[in-house]
Amino acid sequence: MNYRHAYHAGNFADILKHAVLALILRHLNLKPGPWRFIDTHSGIGLYDLAADAPSRTGEWRLAIARLASHLGLSLPEQALVATSDIRPSDEALGALEPYAQALRAANPDGVLRFYPGSPRIARALARSQDRLTLTELHNEDAKRLTGEFGGDYQVKVRALDGWLALGAFVPPKERRGLVLVDPPFEEPGEFDRLVSGLIKAHRRWPTGTYMLWHPIKDRAGPRAYERMLIEAQIPKMLLAELFVRERTEGAFNGCGIVVVNPPFTLQADLEALLPYLASCLKQGPGAEHRLCWLREET
Repeated sequence: MNYRHAYHAGNFADILKHAVLALILRHLNLKPGPWRFIDTHSGIGLYDLAADAPSRTGEWRLAIARLASHLGLSLPEQALVATSDIRPSDEALGALEPYAQALRAANPDGVLRFYPGSPRIARALARSQDRLTLTELHNEDAKRLTGEFGGDYQVKVRALDGWLALGAFVPPKERRGLVLVDPPFEEPGEFDRLVSGLIKAHRRWPTGTYMLWHPIKDRAGPRAYERMLIEAQIPKMLLAELFVRERTEGAFNGCGIVVVNPPFTLQADLEALLPYLASCLKQGPGAEHRLCWLREET
């Protein structure tokens, strides 16, 4: 596996993925019972935006930098970023707050320097009774992830193929929680693996919440993926899509998230949040969003 997320940390896809992740964990925190977060493709946990990889692509400058001031963070001095004066509505700001909480925890001095990946987002929102299981196949990244959470008894890191982890760790003993499946889409067949992995996991743990992320680089792949999910007849699947410019074949201009067993509040949160993200993160004509049920409760 060659994919390294450090080059893309803090981009528009991260914002959508992590804002939804934080909203789900906030909802799980409403009940006192413990939950478990299972991350099948964890990365290194925390990304230094001043490091070489993020600096090369600069994707964060067109994304998280635009939101920083609305999330309670300032930008580094002399940062070459494209700021935005588009302000979120009160409803959108409320939907962003758990995500903002995790970002502020990663940058306690109030300056946006570090971007938290999904492991750090979950750890920032976890209570003392909650647990994290993190898997990462890339050898170097797995070592860095282990070091990131060294000595933290609430976090277990496994150097393991995420697709194997999806079967190995479901259901968790807590019987409450969230599984995030965020593959790198380096190889053909990732959409098929997403669907088959979800079907197997859902059979073992039908009450769990699952988040499945995917890039959108063409029309055919994601539409076939939607059909496969619908045909799987798993109830309660909510789809959210975000595009920062018009859909162009072969270009990574959009991404989507499917949430199985979403919190009942998630639809309203995304109805407020998605229009704001499409406006604030716009990189060209055709920026838009989509929110729909693939299957409602049966």
